[in-house]
Amino acid sequence: MDGRIVIIGGGQAGLEIAATLRAEGFAGALALVCAEPAPPYQRPPLSKAYLLGEIGAERLWLRPPAFYAEAGIDLILGVAAVAIDRAGRRVLLADGRALPYDRLALAGGAAPRRLPAAMGGDLAGVHTVRALADVDAMAPAMAPGARALVVGGGYIGLEAAAVARKRGMDVRLVEAAPRILGRVAPGETADYFRALHLGHGVDLREGAALGALEGAGGRLVGARMADGETFPADLAIVGVGVAPETALAEAAGLAVENGVAADAACATSDPAIVAAGDCASFPWRGRRVRLESVQNAIDMGKAAAMTLLGRPAVYDPTPWFWSDQYDVKLQIAGLSDGRDRVVVRPGARPGAQSVWSFAGDRLLSVDAMNDARAFMTAKRWLEAGVSPDAARIADPACDLKDAA
Repeated sequence: MDGRIVIIGGGQAGLEIAATLRAEGFAGALALVCAEPAPPYQRPPLSKAYLLGEIGAERLWLRPPAFYAEAGIDLILGVAAVAIDRAGRRVLLADGRALPYDRLALAGGAAPRRLPAAMGGDLAGVHTVRALADVDAMAPAMAPGARALVVGGGYIGLEAAAVARKRGMDVRLVEAAPRILGRVAPGETADYFRALHLGHGVDLREGAALGALEGAGGRLVGARMADGETFPADLAIVGVGVAPETALAEAAGLAVENGVAADAACATSDPAIVAAGDCASFPWRGRRVRLESVQNAIDMGKAAAMTLLGRPAVYDPTPWFWSDQYDVKLQIAGLSDGRDRVVVRPGARPGAQSVWSFAGDRLLSVDAMNDARAFMTAKRWLEAGVSPDAARIADPACDLKDAA
């Protein structure tokens, strides 16, 4: 197959689409448009090993720089796509160029939600953790003894708090909701990570709404809570979620529903355009979901590439995720929303445990903390449509293999 394919977005999903197209024999012109100046790179280590200084930028690259020329991929760096001309089948770039396409892939990812300027969100010293430039900007301020405020108790906020503590900073984390991880995990998982962070010296406040960040001379100096409490801060890390990049799709008249709306084979409302990764939602087991994970970016990217090649298949993933905090590796299989029963199972070594979510007798997910066996077992069961007996899961004397 030949023709011209343009991919908008230089993250994991965009690269996966490009690499799969070439691996599957696409011989036409292929352009990968990246708004960032860096080649496609891993994002998860940004808030972990890279922020800690344990790895350099070159260790983040998903492919070596020579890969793109060798694969015949026109890698366009540091230039954003600004419009899609569907009638003329062109992608317009910020530098004035127009890229013609026969088929197009949208893999623009998601953008971090920021605090509004009225709350001090534009002060120097206020950061988000999404891109390489974000981490490079905040790293010099993460010095021992400095005072960090983390806004948001989701996984990004918790990971940032862990790194700040490991760098010797004084850390306060504020979460406006009644508990951390309120939208993404059972309360039992939140209990585990609350205790973990408190044990590492984080001043963790739940049900604590931020009033505003306060500055002097345009730079952050402190914060004021909604209840009037004030305190100093040298650095603020805002982790209050992300929003899918849908502006190009909306302006082009594509269907948007919690992301660029794709069908079961990743095609959008325009059959010449596919979408994949954090920016895309898709039908999954009776509902529409949008997944923010490396696994989804890779697998959905491959599925989107096959649709571009005229070989579509239903994309039906078993979602999985991970998070590293201090010496704890959290591994998640499945999605826990819709649960009506939660079972906690102790692991084989101190500090290890798994949290199992059920809807009736049906297994929905597991959150495994330092318990790789529980994660892998649950993942296999979920992929096979098997549900274990919850009472056996709760019994530490029962071997996992005998629970289903």
